Amino acid sequence: MTAVAVLCAALAAVCAAVGAKLQHNGVRAQAHGLRLGALARNRDWQLGLVVLTTCSVLQIVALMLAPVIVVAPLVVLALPVVALLGGEVSRAAAFGIGAISLSVGAFVAFSADAAQDADIPPAAVPESVQLIAVVMVLLGVAAFLSRGVTRCVALSTAAGVGYGLVSVLMRDVAYSLRTLGFAELPWLSLLGAVVAFAVAAWLVQLGHASGPPDVVVGCQTVANPISATALGMTVLGEARALAPGTLAAFAVCGVVAIAGIAVLSRRGPSSQGEKAHLHQWFIALSRISMSGAFTGNRDGGSGRPRKLSSTNAK
Repeated sequence: MTAVAVLCAALAAVCAAVGAKLQHNGVRAQAHGLRLGALARNRDWQLGLVVLTTCSVLQIVALMLAPVIVVAPLVVLALPVVALLGGEVSRAAAFGIGAISLSVGAFVAFSADAAQDADIPPAAVPESVQLIAVVMVLLGVAAFLSRGVTRCVALSTAAGVGYGLVSVLMRDVAYSLRTLGFAELPWLSLLGAVVAFAVAAWLVQLGHASGPPDVVVGCQTVANPISATALGMTVLGEARALAPGTLAAFAVCGVVAIAGIAVLSRRGPSSQGEKAHLHQWFIALSRISMSGAFTGNRDGGSGRPRKLSSTNAK
């Protein structure tokens, strides 16, 4: 069961990267900002939606078969796929891909043996939703007060946190369906997952309108597994059997994976404008984490999505 879940989650990560790239192309093709009708008619955006839907199905199957802390970290593999889709892989990019792949593999190997299946207590669902909602609102405020790459980081991180909540809620739904049947389906978790997914998906579109796909996927791949794994360990109680040494190994794997993500996000892109965006995204993430973006518009703009110049959009 766990092996099948890991395979499904890995394939979902590939679909997430491909879908993000396609939808980014679709959003960039719009000449007058984000219009849902125009996006719905764009073939790249449509194909991206199909691929991302496949990604969601694969993730649900994975969550039905294995705990969140086994499945969630595999989403990080989306960023190496984005790097490979971007063209020639430099030495730095190869290092980032290797660091992410090895750390995720080690994390999954450790967690697969020690993680425990557990039901989500009913009271934990609203608590999780409230906690994630607060984080997403704060990031939304940061996005409203900023522009450019900082806005892209805030929106994409909020989307990643939202997707992390979706993983936890869908684990509750999938596990209950597998063990108790449809009659005991937790409808509150299902409703929360649908709403969180819709909000996160729209935040992704806004993120694509504010920056390059590497930044969008990079921020999501940091925020999604961190939020999902944290909730899995605490709310779901999946880490109760983990020894302190295993938890320390998890921390090391996380640091190595984030280092790999940082390297990939700073890799040399095809244009100088995009290079500047990618060089600054991790710094912007640090600004937001220190609450600097919440105190005012540091970038001096209106915070509205802007369309990159033709040089930056190449």
